[in-house]
Amino acid sequence: MQTGDNVLIGGFIVTGTQPKKVIIRAIGPSLTVPGKLENPTLELFGPSGPITANDNWMDAPNKQEIIDSTVPPTNNLESAILTTLPANASVYTAIVRGAGNTTGVGLVEVYDLESTAASKLANISSRGFVEINNDVMIGGFIIGPSSQKVIVRAIGPSLPVSGKLEDPTLELFDQNGNSIAQNDNWRTGSQEAEIIASTVPPTNDLEAAIVATLPPTLHTAIVRGSGGSIGVALVEVYALE
Repeated sequence: MQTGDNVLIGGFIVTGTQPKKVIIRAIGPSLTVPGKLENPTLELFGPSGPITANDNWMDAPNKQEIIDSTVPPTNNLESAILTTLPANASVYTAIVRGAGNTTGVGLVEVYDLESTAASKLANISSRGFVEINNDVMIGGFIIGPSSQKVIVRAIGPSLPVSGKLEDPTLELFDQNGNSIAQNDNWRTGSQEAEIIASTVPPTNDLEAAIVATLPPTLHTAIVRGSGGSIGVALVEVYALE
C-alpha cells in the first residue's frame, strides 16, 4: 500500500432486497509479514459519496457491537466499520490508507454478518500496487453456506490509472494452499467460452480470469505481474449463480 492512486481500495456489491449488515476491517499491525502498515485508516463510500470513516477501531462509537461481531481487529491501531447497508445492487468502496501518509502491507476485509437476509455480497474486489515476493496482490474470500460458481479476474491494462500492471497473472488456491487453477491471458486455455458466457469477461486480452465452482470454504487468489513486472492491479470475485 502506497499513497495517492496506489492506496488499497476494496469494492463490493450488495444485491437482493434487504439491507445487509457488514463489518469492514483495515488490518496492518497484526499481519505476520515484513513491511506491514503500522497504522491503517479506513473510509467507506457508497453510491452517493462518503458514508463513514474510522482510525483505530477502539475509538468507534459502536465499539461493543464490533466486539460482539466476533471478528474485531486484534490490534488497537487497526480500523473497523460495522454498519447496515442498503442492497438493490448498490456498490460500496472501502479505502485503506496509512495514517500520516505511511506505507506498507495492509489488508482490507468485508464480512457478511447477516447471511440469512434476502441479500448477499455478490462481488468483492481489491485494487492496490502489485510488487513481487510477499508484496503481490492477494485476494481471499469465503464461500458459504453451499458451493458457489464464481469468476475470478485479475485486471491491469484496462484500469484508467497511471502505473497500471500491464500483464497480470492469476492463480487460485484452496484453503490448504493447493493450486486449483491458474491463468495468464484469459483468451488462452480452455475457458474462453465459459468466461465470455459469464457476461463479465475482462476487456483486455492480457488480463486473466478463472471460472470455477468452489466448495463452501476459504479460497485465495494471487495476482502477480508477468515476468516480475509491477504496477496497479485489481483482483475481483463475482458470484455467477
